[in-house]
Amino acid sequence: QVQLQESGPGLVKPSQTLSLTCTVISGSTPTDRYYWGWIRQSPRKGLEWMGAIGNSGRTYYNPPLKSRTSISRDASKNQITLQLTSVTAEDAGVYYCARSLSSYYWPYDNWGQGTQVTVSS
Repeated sequence: QVQLQESGPGLVKPSQTLSLTCTVISGSTPTDRYYWGWIRQSPRKGLEWMGAIGNSGRTYYNPPLKSRTSISRDASKNQITLQLTSVTAEDAGVYYCARSLSSYYWPYDNWGQGTQVTVSS
């Protein structure tokens, strides 16, 4: 069982860049042969897959978000990071990092607890 923990600012202003970190606390490392994804949830959109990074470092993005999203990893810190530029109120929600054994898209078998993001000036 892997433990994941998301962290980052709970409040971001419109047009700013949201930066979130997922720390792999135990059970795995970002370079293991898995996919590490970011998924968000909001009342309006439900669950939305944002993107993922594979063990090779290759990244995959949801096409509507691709121009604003960047996912990277720091193996020395056991962390996967998400950056989302030019945020708007529609980007508010709970952001999760998760691990998939088999696919960059779905399913994800281990999830962090999630971190709430509010977009407001």
